[in-house]
Amino acid sequence: MKTPQLVLALFAASLLFLNGCTINQDILFRTGEGYEFANLDDLATKDAPGYRIAPNDMLSFQLFSNNGERLNQRTAGTMTGQSGGGGGQNQQQMMNMNQQGGFTYLVKPDGLVELPELGGIRLEGLTIEEAEGLLEDAYTSFYNDPYVIIRVTNNRVFVFPGEAGQATVVPLVNMNTTLLEVLAMTGGIARRGNASKVKLIRKTETGRDVYKMDLSVVDGLDDANMVVQAYDIVYVEPMPQLVRETTESLTPITSLISTLTVLWAFVLNNP
Repeated sequence: MKTPQLVLALFAASLLFLNGCTINQDILFRTGEGYEFANLDDLATKDAPGYRIAPNDMLSFQLFSNNGERLNQRTAGTMTGQSGGGGGQNQQQMMNMNQQGGFTYLVKPDGLVELPELGGIRLEGLTIEEAEGLLEDAYTSFYNDPYVIIRVTNNRVFVFPGEAGQATVVPLVNMNTTLLEVLAMTGGIARRGNASKVKLIRKTETGRDVYKMDLSVVDGLDDANMVVQAYDIVYVEPMPQLVRETTESLTPITSLISTLTVLWAFVLNNP
């Protein structure tokens, strides 16, 4: 009675061990057969509003009066020193701030941004152009023909080039950065990456859209020149490594079988 029970227990333990073994478990964002990808042609033709300001964004803020006249003067190198009373001093302080690139402000979780003189103002959900227009209207009470420049300074894209341990977070310095540029900045597709299976995952108001493209052919250049948006995920699917990973998975199994064989021999010799 003891021998069958022992053998049964060892067999059950081996089954549990085998069940825990997986191959190519580092492959992410699997879509499966029949998954309906978003249409790249629609992305290229539809009137997309661009990135919308979201909570936790960091905004650089610059403010000029007279429709940016002083910005043009500074750019042209004709800016002269200010003299006179407090008004001129305030304008000079504004110029000094703007020459340093302005200050940076946080979009709070409630969507408000605390800005000088205005206090809390809601910018969440607006495009950059919409936010600049809103702020120009708001500062009309304080300045003559205000001109506002804002930028999101912490926008980034996540790139998985097709090799485990090589993912990169790419800051979006240029809002017109293409997918091809992002891949180039991260060193291109990794050796194990499958260029014919590149996914771009984009967050939308209704969830996430997944676009699939084939960059292994010249025709894929049109897709690679699409402009990425903040928090896009660029995922290059790795090539399966069946032989190596199967061998690695079988190594502990072989060791287990050897152990079971020794135990079986011991049981037979010691009834």
